[in-house]
Amino acid sequence: MDTFKQHEVFEIEVLDRMHRSGVLEPLIFGGGTMLRLCHEMPRYSVDMDFWFIKTLDEEAYARQIQELLKTNYEITDAQLKHYTLVLELRSPLYQRRLKIEIRRNIQDCDYQQKIAFSRFSTRQVVLKAHTLEQTMKNKVAAFQERTEVRDGFDIEFLLRKGIELPPLDGDSAKKMQTRLHRFKDRDFKVVLGSILEGDLRTYYISHGFELLEERLRTAMGGA
Repeated sequence: MDTFKQHEVFEIEVLDRMHRSGVLEPLIFGGGTMLRLCHEMPRYSVDMDFWFIKTLDEEAYARQIQELLKTNYEITDAQLKHYTLVLELRSPLYQRRLKIEIRRNIQDCDYQQKIAFSRFSTRQVVLKAHTLEQTMKNKVAAFQERTEVRDGFDIEFLLRKGIELPPLDGDSAKKMQTRLHRFKDRDFKVVLGSILEGDLRTYYISHGFELLEERLRTAMGGA
């Protein structure tokens, strides 16, 4: 089993332990790993992102989740930052460390109950996860902020799932288009290509984000 497949088993294992202990209850699962584990998105993701759904004693929660996870893993980083709670785990069974990041700011969001699973594991975990529509909003906002090639891929995945872009004025669409044009061959061949499955590598090296560009041109009035 290659490194990414092993890491996915690690992710499911940790989710299962969090679910069984109850520490998943105040959390919403989101981001790229959620799209892969709950919606079979064909790219790998190495971090797990969560959002608090209710107000609680975050310091007590941080102690609780650390006590839970240190039973089975080495905690190589644990920080309660201004905006996030961050944990990094290491296991002798897996090559990669697993980073867990929980956003501390509570915002209104759309979520639903989903099942996280992997074809490389027999475990399945019922949890709360952002809807695809909410994820699209989050991904567009993230792309506008950090311009990561993986966000472009995730947005195209959502578009192919029938999820529309959130309303964009012409200037916002133009800025997104400009950011898309910053990606170089290396971004598609190496940065994105290394985390994609199968023939998708070849497709994106040849075509880039054609679908997203088409939707952005529509938002700009066909320019």
